[in-house]
Amino acid sequence: MRPSAKCLSAPRSEIRTMFSLAAGYPDALSLGIGEPDFPTPEHIREAGKRALDEGRTKYTPNAGIPELRRGLAEKLSRENGLACDPERNLVVTSGACEAIMLSLLGLVEPGDEVLVPDPGWPNYYGQVHMAGGTTVPYPLLESERFHVRAERIAPRITPRTRLLLLNSPGNPTGAVTSPEELREVADLAIRHDLTVISDEPYEKFLYDGARHLSPASLPGMAERVLTVNSFSKTYSMTGWRVGYIHGPEEVVTELVKLQEGMSACVTACAQWAALEALRGSQDCTRVMVEAYRRRRDLLVEGLNRLPGVHCILPEGAFYAFANVEVLGSSQEVAMDWLRRGRVVVVPGSGFGPHGEGYVRLCFAASEDTIREALGRLAGILG
Repeated sequence: MRPSAKCLSAPRSEIRTMFSLAAGYPDALSLGIGEPDFPTPEHIREAGKRALDEGRTKYTPNAGIPELRRGLAEKLSRENGLACDPERNLVVTSGACEAIMLSLLGLVEPGDEVLVPDPGWPNYYGQVHMAGGTTVPYPLLESERFHVRAERIAPRITPRTRLLLLNSPGNPTGAVTSPEELREVADLAIRHDLTVISDEPYEKFLYDGARHLSPASLPGMAERVLTVNSFSKTYSMTGWRVGYIHGPEEVVTELVKLQEGMSACVTACAQWAALEALRGSQDCTRVMVEAYRRRRDLLVEGLNRLPGVHCILPEGAFYAFANVEVLGSSQEVAMDWLRRGRVVVVPGSGFGPHGEGYVRLCFAASEDTIREALGRLAGILG
């Protein structure tokens, strides 16, 4: 049996590579994987159990159960300023990962160019590749706090450019692009007739007055934006695999067809749990955000005390993107910190060419873990 050329040429995620290496160091502390350390809140777990007990274990509509789509429509209208018909503008997916893959498969023709953030989530590259497109990275610069800037995107637009992928708050940088900057990007997309995929799973994780704005809410953008989101981070539901896409009816209707051939539908009990997440108390998310803010401050303050390390304060998400260029390459630093310090981080080069010279650290870990990791790094860096 022989894998296809497309499979063989797919890029490998350096995040997973680091975790494979870390398995050889059982005493290592992980600040690598982007996953909340909180359990799924009890009221959400109970809703999932109740759904099982009530026999909600069958196939659901490809687009998701109507109750969840109605709940999402209410949320998107109330919180994001998006007009949404739950029957025409939404499809529930197996997390944001499938949502982005579905979106790319539904929009990209062979050879189309897709503008992706650099540094950005590594899976964007593999997903564009699988959809038959070509990634064109646009730079996010530390001197601009890693914000998305229209003037960095514009020179990379060609006649083959089809899509612009946005991610704010961002992974791996924690940057939150301002409403003013997003308006400039929206104007650029309109001028060049670009379709936009806006990846927004960290929308609730905002600090120090940062504001999230969904690009689809801007004038002239609703008809050209697919908004992708997930329950994974907001409600600590990574393993439940529930996400969604909001967009124009003529595209969403076709994506529902693709969903039939990929996963048919999202697990039924997980959809009922997600509905409870939307309609139940939101105190759980507020508690998590406050905990992440404290952990962020602890981590970044500690990093900036280490010789050769500089880290700006992230405005959102739960990642710190530390500049370590004076210590060596991203790979060298990440391996040194693993081997000598027993601390797992992800080399910035895995997030794109402009990630070289950085490492990503995740502060979705306990304060005790962060303190211990900083102590270990101080021990090896002197």
